[in-house]
Amino acid sequence: MSSGLRRFLYLTATLTGAAVLVVEILGAKMLTPWFGSSHFVWTAQITITLLALACGYYLGGWAVDRSRRLSLIYGGLVLAASYLAFTVTIRNPLAAACLNLNLALGSIVASLILFFVPLTLLAAVGPFFVRMLTSSVEGVGRAVGRLSFLGTLGSVGGVLLTSYVLVPYCRDSVAMLGTAAALVVLSAVYFIGWGLGERGGGGVVAGAVAVTVLGFVALRREGESTMKHHVEVARANSHFGSMQVLEAKDGRRRYYLNDFLVQNTYDPVDRRSLSMFTYALFHLADGYTPALRNALCIGLGVGIVPRELAARGVAVDVVEINPAVVPLAKRWFDFDPSAVNLMIDDARHFLRVATNRYDTIVLDAFLGDSSPSHLMTREAFAEIHRLLNPEGALVINAFADFETTRDFFGTSLHRTLKAVFREVRVHVSPGGNTFFVGTDRSPLAFRPPAAFDHVAPWCRGELQVALAAPKAVNEERGLVLTDDYNPVDYFDARNRERTRRILAAGADSW
Repeated sequence: MSSGLRRFLYLTATLTGAAVLVVEILGAKMLTPWFGSSHFVWTAQITITLLALACGYYLGGWAVDRSRRLSLIYGGLVLAASYLAFTVTIRNPLAAACLNLNLALGSIVASLILFFVPLTLLAAVGPFFVRMLTSSVEGVGRAVGRLSFLGTLGSVGGVLLTSYVLVPYCRDSVAMLGTAAALVVLSAVYFIGWGLGERGGGGVVAGAVAVTVLGFVALRREGESTMKHHVEVARANSHFGSMQVLEAKDGRRRYYLNDFLVQNTYDPVDRRSLSMFTYALFHLADGYTPALRNALCIGLGVGIVPRELAARGVAVDVVEINPAVVPLAKRWFDFDPSAVNLMIDDARHFLRVATNRYDTIVLDAFLGDSSPSHLMTREAFAEIHRLLNPEGALVINAFADFETTRDFFGTSLHRTLKAVFREVRVHVSPGGNTFFVGTDRSPLAFRPPAAFDHVAPWCRGELQVALAAPKAVNEERGLVLTDDYNPVDYFDARNRERTRRILAAGADSW
């Protein structure tokens, strides 16, 4: 074997190691809009990746004992590339079909169908190359060590590339198609440089054509709008999901979506929210706080609640983890960053280091269909409690169900708040939003708004119901959530499955 070919095999091992991690991370991101970002998706993706690696290692060792033709490996890389391009075209219909299964099984089945084959083919490279690069028994250890080192080093590069370049700056489909194209180019270089006499060159051409055609079909399908009543006016990618802004064709309703889930609605003509929860958060914070002079908003959304507080003369600090949402909020939802003190940070980190005290803290952080679980623990609420003035109040927007078979999250959140705050109130709206209020002020009184003229007409009734008498909660159910034990993602899965299915069923209404 020539020194040039030897170096190229080491390069291949490095790049395929990178491709494995790119596919693993991008694969999870591609499933997130359908199955959420809970541990179920990552469990599914990690499980399928490890299973594919095990099968790929076995396949590579088995294949090289029967034939030492390198065209087998490079042909396999072309097949992996073609399959990756295929995943981009079938991801949406397949994921939609898998929603008919429960969350855990559906995410595993989708990941298995989409990513098992290409990951197995990528994993076959290592053991195949060990045999190809070993000329004697004495050299086995050195060959295995070098290939393992380079493959792992490539994986590190794949993680960094995906996390800091592909995810924030590329659509997931484009990044996956780019990975497929890179594998085709890698195989083409081998056949042009060393394998012209081997069978498989035609497969490279066929693979290149397949990736090109499938990529064209996938990107064209993404660009085609099937919406009947709305148009997409903005789209952006981020570390925390795909963001969209949709607008009704009559120009009177604008939506902000994160991973296909509506997070807020807005009337750009009247310049006011069309989502009941934004009004409820403001009035609960105002009504449960004797004097509202300063506030902390955990979660910017599109800036409607912080904007409303600032308009009433409240000094507002905002903590937002996703900087990519700020330009969308400013451009499409009339948010003025200069009206508040905006900080880009993870809320738990901010809560640990903050020293300001607040009259109210509004916790309205969502990751797709649920609140981040690390913000819903006794320790997190203790950190919030430290930052509240003595008569201050914490107001939380969440989705909680209090039916006996679905009440784990709601009753556990209530018990967790009771472990920190003297008084806890729960307000439930007919639309599904549930608001939790925690404070040390006792006896606790609520001042409802004097009028509702400022509220968008279609959500006034729901707001009045939400602000009415608090809901009684069974304090015997649920458990106190802690940083050490917080199984909300698992036990609240049925509610999140229902949310995702409603999303899929209502997609045609756009």
